[in-house]
Amino acid sequence: MLTITQALVDQIVAHARKDHPDEACGVIAGPAGSDRPERFIPMLNAAMSPTFYEFDSGDLLKLYREMDDRDEEPVVIYHSHTATEAYPSRTDISYANEPGAHYVLVSTADTDGLGDFQFRSYRIVEGEVTEEEVKVVDAY
Repeated sequence: MLTITQALVDQIVAHARKDHPDEACGVIAGPAGSDRPERFIPMLNAAMSPTFYEFDSGDLLKLYREMDDRDEEPVVIYHSHTATEAYPSRTDISYANEPGAHYVLVSTADTDGLGDFQFRSYRIVEGEVTEEEVKVVDAY
């Protein structure tokens, strides 16, 4: 289960809406071993595409060095889908190389008639996708 604050959910959704019609992407870092997302880090979609995302390799290297210096790890890796439901694509699954991370997808397309976005979380380990419950809290 992913436990995340309402403030972080709001930041992810705002980033997805701001970058629409391109996919948005980013990381939420947390203390190593805590499974607690804390530090919101919006990233640039180097692909600048409405159908896929790609972290800039230089930005990603800088981020991992920074997290290492701060004794953090990527707790959440998020991106948006602009025209499809919030479910990992084959490409998303192939890029998922952090088995301990929660992969959050936000869809800015109303694909289910339930509102203007979907917010869902998955574990992706060795190509296997498992949706998990998301518990939104005011604070940890």
